[in-house]
Amino acid sequence: MSDKTPSEAGYRSRIVEDVRPWGKFRRFPHEEAGSIKIITVEPGGRLSLQYHEGRAEFWVVLDPGLEITVGERVWAAVPNEEIFIPRRAPHRVRNAGQAPARFMEIWIGDSAESDIVRLSDDYSRK
Repeated sequence: MSDKTPSEAGYRSRIVEDVRPWGKFRRFPHEEAGSIKIITVEPGGRLSLQYHEGRAEFWVVLDPGLEITVGERVWAAVPNEEIFIPRRAPHRVRNAGQAPARFMEIWIGDSAESDIVRLSDDYSRK
């Protein structure tokens, strides 16, 4: 992936919010998406601390209980929070709650599951 991966401002500027009589919806740019997933993390579960060479990611937190790490920042995310993960930024998710918790992940740029560089992993994966 080249350095053409959109910046956070560039990606966020293309999110469209449309208000309707019954509420609203947010439409996320998907033209460059390599994948769109809903990821469920079990209580006490933690994804590897990782980064990606070929993609940025955009997350939308769906449930309470998730602790997010991006770079040096660690925080308790709230439902509907939107998080941009720049390409090459170390990141991880941990479920600090008592119930399974989900987030939506959109890959921005060409990528594959093999584009994971693990810095630390609880499950001894490389």
